Amino acid sequence: MATGGPGKSDAQPPFAALVLAAGSGTRFGGGKLLADWRGAPLLHAALAAARAAPAASVTVVTGADAEAVAACVRGFDPAIRLVHAANHAEGMGASLRTGVAALPADAAGVFVFLGDMPRVPVGVLESLAEAVRRGAEAAAPVFDGRRGNPVLLGRALIPELLSLTGDTGARPILQRLGARLALVRSPDDGVLFDVDERGDLGR
Repeated sequence: MATGGPGKSDAQPPFAALVLAAGSGTRFGGGKLLADWRGAPLLHAALAAARAAPAASVTVVTGADAEAVAACVRGFDPAIRLVHAANHAEGMGASLRTGVAALPADAAGVFVFLGDMPRVPVGVLESLAEAVRRGAEAAAPVFDGRRGNPVLLGRALIPELLSLTGDTGARPILQRLGARLALVRSPDDGVLFDVDERGDLGR
């Protein structure tokens, strides 16, 4: 059984986990997050990673296919919180704003997971948390010299997350941090792998 997740006792202020599941999956042909991934909906794999994070809560942001995605989340764990990004068509910035605005007030920072990334190695999550606990403003995994997801953004960055626009997500924030962004080596390329097209399901 994975450790961490909601309810974990920790003397440190708690982190929160956010799963972005609002996209329409146009390149996939629609219904991407509900597609079969190793015998379960693709989204369930991302939810399992979020539940394994050292976080006190998990929130999923819906958008396109909101009812079907919400039902998928409830099928995984009805205790996971759902919020809907009404302006999701604007891009990832709108999803992040909606999700961050719904976070618990005492969140020390937020893990941002993407609903179409099913192979996140959960072993990297505690290392991301430890880097932020030690003073980094944010932490991100790297594999083979490439930065991946999920990322963990500390509490000081939350106001900037609430003002994001467009479809680049938190990338502009991370790019300007320089040495204040901790890079954590990932044990495998799951931090880079996402499902864009149907052919990716067999990779």
